[in-house]
Amino acid sequence: MGSSNSLLQKMLCERQVFPSFSLARKGGLKMTRGFCSKPQESKASSQHIYKTRVPLHKPTPWEKKIMVWSGRFKKEDEIPETISFEMLDAAKNRFRVRVSYLMIALTILGCVIMVIQGKQAVKRHETLTSLNLERKALLRKQEEEAIKSKTD
Repeated sequence: MGSSNSLLQKMLCERQVFPSFSLARKGGLKMTRGFCSKPQESKASSQHIYKTRVPLHKPTPWEKKIMVWSGRFKKEDEIPETISFEMLDAAKNRFRVRVSYLMIALTILGCVIMVIQGKQAVKRHETLTSLNLERKALLRKQEEEAIKSKTD
């Protein structure tokens, strides 16, 4: 099966049936796109820019706090001068998850508080309609007093 695939691939490339396909180094088909391909950089220039081949980033004070809050480091003093983007992304993702858990907990706490306040209001025989009627009556009374004070 493997030899028939490679034979088919060679035939397709040799006959130029699909000109966008070419043989890769390992014998598999590789699709090349003329307009989307990026120019190849020489390895010497990339080694000159990054000696470790990992781009490094100098963290801002806010990013240092995120690194500490995410649990990556215990103190801001322990954070190196430059860190990798992968380390920063991992810390930000962990921080996002912790913030979302906090928001979930606060939402549940708010719901529980509203249920407790609602049950207390029922014990006092308060409803939204009765409160609105009381407020309307109070506003009417204040308006009547304001009118009487203007006429006097």
